[in-house]
Amino acid sequence: MEFLKQLEQSVLDAVNIINSYMADYVLIILLIGIGLFFSFKTRFVQVRCFGEGIKSVFSNFSMRGGKQKGGMSSFQALATAVAGQVGTGNIVGASGAILLGGPGAIFWMWIIAFLGMATIYAEAVLAQETRKVDSDGTVHGGPIYYIKQAFKGRFGQFLAVFFAVATVIALGFTGGMVQSNSIGATMNTAFGIPTWVSGAVVAIVVGIIIIGGAQRIAAAAEKIVPFMAVLYILGGLVVIAVNITRIPETFALIFKYAFKPQALIGGGFGAALKMAISQGAKRGLFSNEAGMGSTPHAHAMANGKTPHEQGVAAMMGVFLDTFVVLTMTALVVISCLYAGNGPLSAAGDPAVVSAAAGLDKTNMAQMAFGSVFGNWLGNAYVAICLMFFAFTTIISWNLFGEINFNYLFGKKSKIVYSVISVLFTFLGAILYNELVWVIQDTLNQFMVIPNVIALAALSALVVKASKSGKADRLGGKSK
Repeated sequence: MEFLKQLEQSVLDAVNIINSYMADYVLIILLIGIGLFFSFKTRFVQVRCFGEGIKSVFSNFSMRGGKQKGGMSSFQALATAVAGQVGTGNIVGASGAILLGGPGAIFWMWIIAFLGMATIYAEAVLAQETRKVDSDGTVHGGPIYYIKQAFKGRFGQFLAVFFAVATVIALGFTGGMVQSNSIGATMNTAFGIPTWVSGAVVAIVVGIIIIGGAQRIAAAAEKIVPFMAVLYILGGLVVIAVNITRIPETFALIFKYAFKPQALIGGGFGAALKMAISQGAKRGLFSNEAGMGSTPHAHAMANGKTPHEQGVAAMMGVFLDTFVVLTMTALVVISCLYAGNGPLSAAGDPAVVSAAAGLDKTNMAQMAFGSVFGNWLGNAYVAICLMFFAFTTIISWNLFGEINFNYLFGKKSKIVYSVISVLFTFLGAILYNELVWVIQDTLNQFMVIPNVIALAALSALVVKASKSGKADRLGGKSK
C-alpha cells in the first residue's frame, strides 16, 4: 500500500510538472497567438458580428426544438456546446484562479475569452465546412475531420488519433469524474447527502440520457441550460445588489492585480504575473473551452443556414460562459472576500492566507454567497447551481468523447464506451483524487495542440466564411 501511495505521488509530481509547463508557456502562446491571429484575419469578427450573434441566438431560441431529421437545430447545438462550457470551471475553477492568481487572474480570463471568441468562430466554421452527412441524415463532425482535411497522410492521421485519445480520456472518462466529484462534495456539504448517493443518481440519469444519443442530449441541454443560467445570474445579482458599494472596488482590484499581482500574492513581480496569467489562461480554457476543440463537435451537428451563422452563434457561447456566468462568480467572490477588508484581502502566500480564513477553491463561492444568504442557504444555492452546471457538462462531454471513441474503435463500441463513462461518473463522486484533476487539466491542454495547428492551416476557409457573412448582411457579394 505504501508503495502504491509513493507511486501515485511520483506520477502526480511528474504530471504537475508537465501541467505547469503547458499552462505557463505552451497554452498561453497557443491560445493568445491563435486568438490574435483569427481576430486580425477576420477583422475582429467578435466585435463587428457581435450584434448578429445576439440576434442569431435569440431568434433561434427554443426550449422545444424537437427531434431533427439529422443533427440538431442551431440553438440545440449552441445549448449543447454551452452545457459543456458552463461547468465547475465557472464556480470552482474561477474561485481557484482568484485564490492562486489573485483577482487579476479574472482580467486575463477576459482577455483569453475575448480572443477566444474569434477562435471558437473558426472552430464552428470549420466544423460545419468539414462535417459529413450520411444518407440517413446522421451527421459526423468535429476537429478530427478538419485535422485530417488540413493534413493529409500519416501526419494528419497521427494528429487526429492524438486528439481523439486525449478527448476520450479528458472528456469522456476523467471529465465525468471531476464534475461528479464536485456535485458529490457540494451536495454533501449543503444537505449531508452521502457522496455515493449523489454519484449513483447522477450516473443513472446520465446513463438514461446518453442511451438516447445526440438527439436526447440536445433535447436535455436546450431545456436545462437556459434555466440554470438564469437561476445563477439572479442569485449573483442579489449578492451584487447587497454589495453594490463594493463593486467599484471589486473592478479596481481586478485591474490593479492584473498588473501588480505581487502586491497581493507575494513573491517577485515576474513570478506573480506569470501565476496570474497562467491561472487566467488555464482556468479560462477549462471554462469556455475556446481553442480546445470540444464544442466543434456540437456545432458540426447544427442545421444552420451557413457556417458563418453557426460561427457567430458559437461566439455567444464563450460570451455567456465567461463574460456573464464566470464574471458573476468573480464579482460575488471578490466583493465578498477581498473588497472591504474581506478575509482574503491580506497580502501573502495564498495558501497560508486562505487556510487561516478556512477557505479553498471548493468552498469560496459557497462562503461568498453565504455571507449574504446565510451559511445554509448559500451552501444550498451554490450546490444546486453547481449540480446543474456539472450535470450538463457531463452529458455534453460524454457526447464529445463518444464521437472520438467511435472514430477510434467503430460505432459498435458505443456500449463499451457508455458503460465505462457511466462507471467513471459514479466513481468520481466517491473517490477524490488530485491526480485525476491534474490529468484532466493536462489532457485538456493536449487537445489544444493538434486543434490549433489545424485551425491555423485552414484559416483561408475561416476568412472566406467571415467575408461571405459580411456580404450576406450587406446584400452583396464578397470580394
